[in-house]
Amino acid sequence: MQTLIIIDQQEGIDHPKLGARNNPDAERVMLKLLAKWRKQGWPVVHVIHRSTEPDSVFWPHEAGFMLKAAFQPVGDETLLEKSVPCAFTNNRLAETLTQLGSDELIIVGVATNNSIEATARTGGNLGYKVWVVADACFTFAKHDYFGTPRSADEVHAISLANLDGEYATVINSDAIETTNAKVATQ
Repeated sequence: MQTLIIIDQQEGIDHPKLGARNNPDAERVMLKLLAKWRKQGWPVVHVIHRSTEPDSVFWPHEAGFMLKAAFQPVGDETLLEKSVPCAFTNNRLAETLTQLGSDELIIVGVATNNSIEATARTGGNLGYKVWVVADACFTFAKHDYFGTPRSADEVHAISLANLDGEYATVINSDAIETTNAKVATQ
């Protein structure tokens, strides 16, 4: 069973202090996948970040902590919190996936080089078949270790390269078949 995992679609992710981002259509693609999963009655897990840092865009005492309206869980969709990038750490994600009978994860959300990469790596290490949907994820520009500025597109591409073939399979949303939940690789 494949489960759609949507990470950190909270109001704070749009805060200008996070800087330039890539993939402006990512939310539209996420919502298209979410609608598909809902229509089919397939499992969905929403993961939000509860920061322990007061200056974070995800500080629980500020509006940025709240899920965006379009990403509110409905019906029996699961909502989990995390306090570190990995969605498997310090919560019941693995237990929830076991209860759902899920052995494959379709991961979307933000940030590609942070929570997406951490969750995909752990999922792969735990034995799940992990799919990261490249056009349903985004990240932000940042400086590399040596101080060289990198665009959000560069950060996104390197993070996807880190994952593909080792911890996950990276695909675009058009590789997801329209008739069933199975993901097709190109």
